[in-house]
Amino acid sequence: MLRGEKVTLRAVARGDLPRLREFANDLEVELAGGGDPPAPRPLERIEKDFEREVSDLPRDKTNFAIEADGECIGTGGLFNIDWTARHAELGIGIGDKEYWGRGYGREAVGLLLDYAFRLRNLRRVWLEVHSANERAIRAYGSCGFVEEGRMRGHVWLGGRYVDNVIMGLLREEWGGP
Repeated sequence: MLRGEKVTLRAVARGDLPRLREFANDLEVELAGGGDPPAPRPLERIEKDFEREVSDLPRDKTNFAIEADGECIGTGGLFNIDWTARHAELGIGIGDKEYWGRGYGREAVGLLLDYAFRLRNLRRVWLEVHSANERAIRAYGSCGFVEEGRMRGHVWLGGRYVDNVIMGLLREEWGGP
């Protein structure tokens, strides 16, 4: 649906679910994302979540599979969309570690920003990232995001507390078309 040089953002398909289960059960991938402590996720739970979203599309969320080289390598989307204030939270996860640090996530973020600002007419996109994920913070910064705030010692991550970094980007700051 949305195409870049390296990645395509498309609807999540039933055939992606086993791969998404692999990502959800990879400790290194889960710790990179932060948030809740990782717990095993059976395929049945992932299928149930998929069925719920397919049958009752949420109005405040748009989710994409990130595809590269013909395979799903992760997911990304806009969440908590506020249609009155015209802002949304951006989330992305590259689950296939072979694609880490090679610009795939950065390109997916760029496509999501184009979708948010140009196609959905949003005025602000924001995100949360834990401070230990320096690679993601650099990638978001290269896409134009700036740090707007920091919640000190907010995220329990692998046996220690780290800061939760809030980053944002306004449409007028965005360098897109």
